[in-house]
Amino acid sequence: MTKKELGISYFKKGYNCAQAVILAFSDKLGVSEDVAVKLISGFGGGFGRMREVCGAVSGMVAVLSAAHGYANPEDNAGKMALYQTIQGLMNKFKEENGSYICGELLSLPNGASSPIPEARTNEYYKKRPCAELVGSACEILENYFNA
Repeated sequence: MTKKELGISYFKKGYNCAQAVILAFSDKLGVSEDVAVKLISGFGGGFGRMREVCGAVSGMVAVLSAAHGYANPEDNAGKMALYQTIQGLMNKFKEENGSYICGELLSLPNGASSPIPEARTNEYYKKRPCAELVGSACEILENYFNA
């Protein structure tokens, strides 16, 4: 199963977009899946349904940070390398999907929406491109790690 397929399957099990990406790349994290999904849980819906940065993109950045992040605050070369990679992959996501802002991707008004998550019904999956966006983020990351 590809990382794209894996991410989509996690999303369809009910995990939010950020969690689905994290779980697809749990082998890169260095922490348990339970810790990872809890740490990223608030990033779904563009930061707690604020419709800001897409959760799939946030998951992608979290995976990159776990794999290539820095711990020393004086490691400017490490910061630059990580930020350069993040910018490149976020721009790739934007090229493929038109944006990396949740509200824009979902054609929703700016700002917070209800904090109540929508039920994951067949209708939900028909109107939301989130599974495909998770797949896109996972595919971008998989290509990056396989390059």
